[in-house]
Amino acid sequence: MTFEMLFVLVMIIIMLMLLLFEVIRADFVVFLFLVIFLMTDMISTEDALSGFSNEGLMTILLLFIVASAIEKHGVIEGVIYKLLGDNTSPRMALLKLLPPVGVSSGFLNNTPIVLALTPVIKDWALKRGFSPSKFLIPLSYITIIGGTLTLIGTSTNLIIHGLLISDGKEGYSFFQLAPVGIFILIVGLIYLVTIGYKLLPTHLGATEKIESETKEFLAEAEISEDFEYCNHSVLDVTKHALKGIYIIEIIRDKRPLPEVNAYTYVEAGDRIIFSATLESIGDIKDVKGLTLRTGSELTLDDLQTDDTVLIEAVVSHRSILVGKTLKSSQFKTRYQAGVIAIHRNNKRINSKVGDIVLKPGDTLLLLAHESFLDVNRYSDDFYIVTNLTPPDKFIRNKRQGLGVLLLLGVMISFVVLGILSMLKAMLVMVVILSLLKLITPRDVVTSVQFDVILLIGSAFGVGKAITNSGLASFVAEHIVDFAKPLGLIALLTALYIITNIFTELITNSAAAVIMYPIAIEVAEMMNVHYLGMVIAVTIAASSSFITPIGYQTNLIVYGPGGYKFTDYIKVGVPLSIITMIISVIAIYFLWF
Repeated sequence: MTFEMLFVLVMIIIMLMLLLFEVIRADFVVFLFLVIFLMTDMISTEDALSGFSNEGLMTILLLFIVASAIEKHGVIEGVIYKLLGDNTSPRMALLKLLPPVGVSSGFLNNTPIVLALTPVIKDWALKRGFSPSKFLIPLSYITIIGGTLTLIGTSTNLIIHGLLISDGKEGYSFFQLAPVGIFILIVGLIYLVTIGYKLLPTHLGATEKIESETKEFLAEAEISEDFEYCNHSVLDVTKHALKGIYIIEIIRDKRPLPEVNAYTYVEAGDRIIFSATLESIGDIKDVKGLTLRTGSELTLDDLQTDDTVLIEAVVSHRSILVGKTLKSSQFKTRYQAGVIAIHRNNKRINSKVGDIVLKPGDTLLLLAHESFLDVNRYSDDFYIVTNLTPPDKFIRNKRQGLGVLLLLGVMISFVVLGILSMLKAMLVMVVILSLLKLITPRDVVTSVQFDVILLIGSAFGVGKAITNSGLASFVAEHIVDFAKPLGLIALLTALYIITNIFTELITNSAAAVIMYPIAIEVAEMMNVHYLGMVIAVTIAASSSFITPIGYQTNLIVYGPGGYKFTDYIKVGVPLSIITMIISVIAIYFLWF
């Protein structure tokens, strides 16, 4: 092993550790190592910038805009709500739900599909007495599987497509992955409605768990004139007199204040509603000038007024809140919303709410004005999930939504017929959508997930470093030496497993870019066509079922479904094994 190979290997290991332990945001981590490789001459300036001009990455950017237009007009959610109807059997409802969602995921970005359908399905399930946890993991998994049907099904497919083109090789055709994807989709569907259904937990969602625990953490206190910190700010009050509590609302003259933040003053006669642990409540019960009422008669419904609503918000993996506390992020001032409780891993965090360090997937129960939903609908900080009944707004925009879908169908037809490339088709579609005012300039800006673009673009340069240093050849050689005596199936399996481990621990995009050059080298050493090896990496990078952090859709349903980390392992491991077996066998017979 040369010095260059050793240096790149050490840097890659450090990068993987930083990604695994979420020290900083994933896009910044990968970009940081891109800069390191550039400054140490492991890659050229052209290599460093190659990812940001790559056809696959530009297509992903445009698809974000197209997907937002479809999500905005709500046609898919409306169809699904009607499809579910009045089913009395949850398993039959699941059987009706999953096939159309899976097929749709082959043509639309799976993240907005899951984001849009999660509140619809949860609302439908709760109204019929079903557990949302029986539906939401299957929703995420089927969209992941459906993404293997076409070129645009997932960002991973487009990334590998772009890498192939940049290497001067023939990229994927639109239905290149479909022969494998169809098998996976059929078997995955059967698994999810049979064995998988039995393995799924029967959990309450985070909001319902919080409602059942209200008496444990909601409290109310009345401030009298002899309270030492009358006419002091909330910051002073919670820092000195009422340590360990998180003030949600202040009621003055029988009306809640429109805004409560760190600098709101507390006055005599105020009633404060706050969240606290039992220990904190015990510590403040004897404070002079404070008449404490436990939460025995206080419910979440009591907190709602004509102007405020309860909102369930899941912290995004790209949120600026990740790694910060509510206090340090100045949550109240920033969002004009109070946090009633926080759930993680299907449990309320039994700690001081204001001091909890937030993580991706945390579910926040917020008390906020209705405008919070509109202001933060496309926020990078949250996946907003509410229990609002959605059908009315879908009917209002049905014609426009169907128009967007029809236009997408026409563009895809041009791609399949070879008239346009995928990039050109999406460019034309975005221009038409803009001219017809089906999307606004604001939609264009807010719909693009720039953190994803930065991560993928940077990952291309990291992949170049792996190739240029000779590390890809070195790793490929050892994989071949280990698996060659067992045949091509063993090699495909080894590539699949390594890629799949990476995608579960870091991200699907990073896993695909890291493993792509290794797959190419393995194919050259075995003197076989590269396509089968690369397809194995592509599908393995997308097949993240074992953890909630490996794939964005798994994270979206984590809190609303009330899942534990172990639920993903229990349901996802068998599905991962099934997917691997089907993929390896299908690739072997179709390409080798």
